[in-house]
Amino acid sequence: MLSPLVATFRTPDLRKKIFYVLGILVLYRLGATMPSPGVNFKEIDRCVEAASQGDSGQIYSLINMFSGGALLQLSVFAIGIMPYITASIIVQLLTVVIPRFEQLRKEGQSGQTKMTQYTRYLTLALALLQSTGIVALAASGNLLPTTGGDCNSQEIISDRSIFGLIIIVLVMTAGALLVMWFGEIITERGVGNGMSILIFAGIAARLPSEGRNILQSRGGLAFGLVCVAVLIILIAVVFIEQGMRRIPVQYAKRMVGRKMYGGSSTYMPIKVNTAGVIPVIFASSLLYIPQLILQITNQNNTEVSGWQVWMQDNLINPSSWFHIVLYFLLIMFFTFFYVAVTFNPEERADDMKRYGGFIPGIRPGRPTAEYLGYVLNRITLPGSLYLGIISILPNLFMDLGGSSAQNIPFGGTALLIIVAVGLDTIKQVNSQLMQRKYEGFLK
Repeated sequence: MLSPLVATFRTPDLRKKIFYVLGILVLYRLGATMPSPGVNFKEIDRCVEAASQGDSGQIYSLINMFSGGALLQLSVFAIGIMPYITASIIVQLLTVVIPRFEQLRKEGQSGQTKMTQYTRYLTLALALLQSTGIVALAASGNLLPTTGGDCNSQEIISDRSIFGLIIIVLVMTAGALLVMWFGEIITERGVGNGMSILIFAGIAARLPSEGRNILQSRGGLAFGLVCVAVLIILIAVVFIEQGMRRIPVQYAKRMVGRKMYGGSSTYMPIKVNTAGVIPVIFASSLLYIPQLILQITNQNNTEVSGWQVWMQDNLINPSSWFHIVLYFLLIMFFTFFYVAVTFNPEERADDMKRYGGFIPGIRPGRPTAEYLGYVLNRITLPGSLYLGIISILPNLFMDLGGSSAQNIPFGGTALLIIVAVGLDTIKQVNSQLMQRKYEGFLK
């Protein structure tokens, strides 16, 4: 284990890339802790702490997870990387609906450059919309509604004039665009996927404080049990994330001019978790909508109606069985949906046929597409069950443990992201080491 690590830092090019990524992460965390102009940082800090202890603590923990605690504190990088991720997903899904986007995707590098340009424009629009909504909620005192402690949610923004609110919106929008640029240059000049590494940094930055809170509030025994549980879940996540179905592919020999090509045997890997963590993000975002609706409808502190009570008890309360079952089913649905959008068996079968490839025992063309679709559906089912079970574990612990287990950190979503990003980054470092004939991290 030490020899690949030493070889990594002895390689000048690879060492430069790693330190480049670390430097960008330092700037990212600095912007995540820097408050926007006109924000009362001390007051919002008290409100965040009070809101995290309430009935909606799991919702606020989820919001904080992707932004590394920056969103609820209205920092410069409060919007974070989520507008760019949302824009990327939307553009990717539109390739199935809009023929123009599908044509650009098939044009190679020039088409990809155009798609990236569309993604940036959509990121700007989403960042402006999201920052406007968050500032409006904060100005009206509904961003962190709480009645406990000495929190005064009306004093989060000290300057609530039109000019002051516009300045905060512009600063947050510019911060989101800067974070987007950070992610792109990490991907281009560093190691790993820049967007994933920024999310990884936001989650990892919160783990020490959450661990300290467990140690101080529940004692060393509970902290040790949580660490053991996290280790077991981590091993299981790594095991399943590495699992894949290898479909053998044989390429026939063909003559091109005076040279013979093909005649090789390879395989097509289909991972058990083909969709990654995207279905969990979709399901979590969809379940946040009821909380947002209640915040908007209760701006005037009117009398709570029956449907609002039902939404609070069933949709918003993360320990209710209705919420857990709905969350699980949404993850399964979005897993199949996202895999169906990103993996096209007919397109893969046509590519294999075009280059003289075939699956042994399966005829090229339509039979190959049907076989790939059959294998994909069978392997997606256990992948969706795995994503659903890992994601609802904190909710089950809350229901079984009551109020003492209300704010369980190290949730399944965080572990999924940490493992996926860690494995992807290590694989990229490993491939660069193997090119230089060094022993890699993975064997």
